[in-house]
Parts: sequence; C-alpha cells; structure tokens
Amino acid sequence: MPTKFSKFVIDASCKEYVHPWTNSCISATAGLGLHAIQESLRIYTTVYLVTMAMRGKRPTKDEIKKSLMGILQSTAFLSWSTFTFSMFLCSFRRLTGNFNVLSVAFLPSFFSSLSAIVIERPSRRAMLCLYVSNIATETLFKMGLWRGYYSSVPNGNVYIFAASIAALLCLYRNSDANTDSIFRIIKFVASPYEAKNHRHNQIRDRGDRRDMQRDRVQNPISKSNIFIESLRAYQRLISWIKSFGRHSACPHPHSCAHFVLGGGSKLFTIGLSVQIGLKLVVQLKTLFSKPHLLKSIIFQKKNFNLAVFLGGFTGIYRLVSCSLRRLNDGDNSIHALPAGLIAGLTFVMFPNNTIALYVMWKALQLLWNKGIENGKLPEVKGFIIGLYCFSTAVLFHAAMVEPQNLRSSYFKFLHNLSGGRLAAMNRIPLDQFGLETSKYLEEILIKTNTTNKLTYSF
Repeated sequence: MPTKFSKFVIDASCKEYVHPWTNSCISATAGLGLHAIQESLRIYTTVYLVTMAMRGKRPTKDEIKKSLMGILQSTAFLSWSTFTFSMFLCSFRRLTGNFNVLSVAFLPSFFSSLSAIVIERPSRRAMLCLYVSNIATETLFKMGLWRGYYSSVPNGNVYIFAASIAALLCLYRNSDANTDSIFRIIKFVASPYEAKNHRHNQIRDRGDRRDMQRDRVQNPISKSNIFIESLRAYQRLISWIKSFGRHSACPHPHSCAHFVLGGGSKLFTIGLSVQIGLKLVVQLKTLFSKPHLLKSIIFQKKNFNLAVFLGGFTGIYRLVSCSLRRLNDGDNSIHALPAGLIAGLTFVMFPNNTIALYVMWKALQLLWNKGIENGKLPEVKGFIIGLYCFSTAVLFHAAMVEPQNLRSSYFKFLHNLSGGRLAAMNRIPLDQFGLETSKYLEEILIKTNTTNKLTYSF
C-alpha cells in the first residue's frame, strides 16, 4: 500500500485523461453539461415534489411558483458545477502544460464549486455544506486509514455520536430559541419539556385536563367486552404509574416513572414500526410470491436494532436526567451532558457513520454560532462557502484519484450525474502517482454495479 505520491506531475493531454472519447475539450464539456442538466432536473423535481407532498395540504399557486423557481435554481447550481469541473480541468492543463496531483481534480472542483454555489439560494448553502462536509470527513479519515497513518477505533462512530448529541442536548436546554431543525428532532426523541423557554406548568395542566377528558370519553359502558376490560386495565396501570413520585425540579407532568417508561416505549414502538415497515416494502415483491416468508422477515433480530436504539436512548436520557435532578435537588442544563453521553452509547445498536458525522457537524455549527453570539468567537465571512468548496474538492479528488476511499453511494451519484463520464475518464495516466488508481476504479465499478464501457457522441 503506497504511503506517498511517487510523482507530483504527469505529462498527459486532455484527451488522454479527461475525455478519451473525443478530441475536443469544448465538445466534452458541453456533453457533460447537457447530461448534468437532465439529471439535476430529475433530482430536484423529485425532491421538491416529495417536500410538497409531505406538507399534507394542497399547495397554493404561490407555493407552486416558488417550488418551480427553486427547482430551476437548484438545477442551474448543480449542472453548472458539473459543467465547469470539466471546463476547469482542461483550462488548468492548457495554462500549466501538464496535470499535477492538485489539478487532476481538487483545484478544478474547488473553483467549479465556488462558481456554482453563488447560484444556489443562500438559505440552502449551509445545508449543502453540512452534507458534503459529512462525506468529506469520512473520506479524509479513510484516506489516512488506507495510508496507514492511524488505525481504526472500534465503535468510533458511537463515541462521536454520544459526545455530539450530549453537546446538542445541552444547547437545547440552554437556548431561548431552538429554531434549528435538529432541535425539533431532539424535542421529539429526548423530551419536549426541557427546553429553556418551555412553560411546563401550563403544559402539565393541559395534559392533566386532556387525560381527564380522555378517561371520560374512553370509559366504556359495556362491561362484558374483553377488549374494553383490557383497555380499562391498561388505563388503571397507566394511572398507577402516573401516581408515582415526581421531584419538584422535574419539568415533566406526572411521575418520573411515567416520563421514563412512556417515552422509551413510545420511541421503541416507532423504531420497530419503521424498521419492519421498510423491510416489508423492500420485500413486497418476494412476499407476493412467497407469503410464508412474512413471519421470518418480521421477526429478524436486526429489525429490533433501531427500536432498541431509539427506545433505549430516550429512556436512559430521561432516567439519568431525573436521577440527577433528585441527586442535586434541582435542575441544571449541564445535566444534559452526562445524560446525553450515557444515552448516546445506545447508538452501538444502530451504528451509522452518516448519522454520527451529521450530528457532529451540526453540533460544531451550533456551538460556533453560540460562540459568535456570545462574542467569544469571530464571525468568518464566507466560511460556509469556503468549507463547501473544500469538501467538494476532497470528494472529487477521491473520485478521480483514489475511489476506494470514497463512499460508494456518492461515487454512484457522481457517475449518474455525469452520465458515466466520471468512470470513462482514463485513470491509467494517474497510476504514475503511485496510488494504483486504475486498479481501484475497476473494484469500485464492480462494487457499485456501474461501468466505464460507454460511448458518447460528444
């Protein structure tokens, strides 16, 4: 395994490396751009339509017009980024007379991203930056791991998630305006009662009134029905659990036991339903021909992983939070740190690099913003754009020079966006860098079920 580049400069023409299917740089760039427009339009039309459908209401004319403009603007952003990547590749080659380890992908991608991100709406730039930085972080780690600079840490993503979610939980409990989307997730999963600006007394009163009304509505007339009797028994059990003690510092209604068990069981049920539901959708075709497989599909052990993670996280976080309030005879936002760290370890049941890195980057973003608000950190103009361009450049460098270190799903995304031209670009000249690029390209093509055996008219 090579640990350093054997050469910095390679003497290859644009045709030999960038577009072996045509002699013309202009023709190759135009072909890539035209295909990118079609693919980008398909991607963003799907995204915006799904977003509109998820709102659950009929869109107004203004909303439809806004969505159409959003589709066109996002399509222009992504297709321009793809188009100019090829343009900058050939331009750098003409300016310097050769390709080097930076100009084969990194620098062209950086400048193409810089020229494209200004087209996209400012409100979407932070989200795009967070997305590509997530994948770039994983890619850079894999690059160092592949070179032998360090070794992998078992369950490293679990520790990243636990530390990051603990920081986010502390921010959630210590912020007056939790407007970020991540806080809405935390509110649902961890606790809706612990936000700094939450008026728990009013909500507790409303919750008690709703419980009383529900008890009256659900109070059955008939005593002979087994289902109704079971329902009554369940209601009595819940009422009994609610009657347990609650510390005066606890912001939740009812008892701590109800707070812990109710939240944990609710999230466990949601996680199990989601996991089984997705499994059934994926296996729907198989179930039609082999319905006897239903039981084995539902009761697979791994179907419970998401449920155990969600239910365990919620239950443990609430248990530790209530215990600390009792132990210290009061509430403090700092309690979220140990509670979040301990609860975050349940991520071991559902480890996922994408989720762990997303939570990490979101925590860093919000901590930095908090530091700026408090005057402790400087506000760096253009930081989001700079980080986006750097991260995208890292991803394109990996796709071209060391594809084995790029996430397979992102390689496939670039392959589809370019109409396969990403794979058709000749990697043999890049083998002079000593990274066995052409060999690993063949491996990633097999892994992603893609091909570089394509023909293009331009």
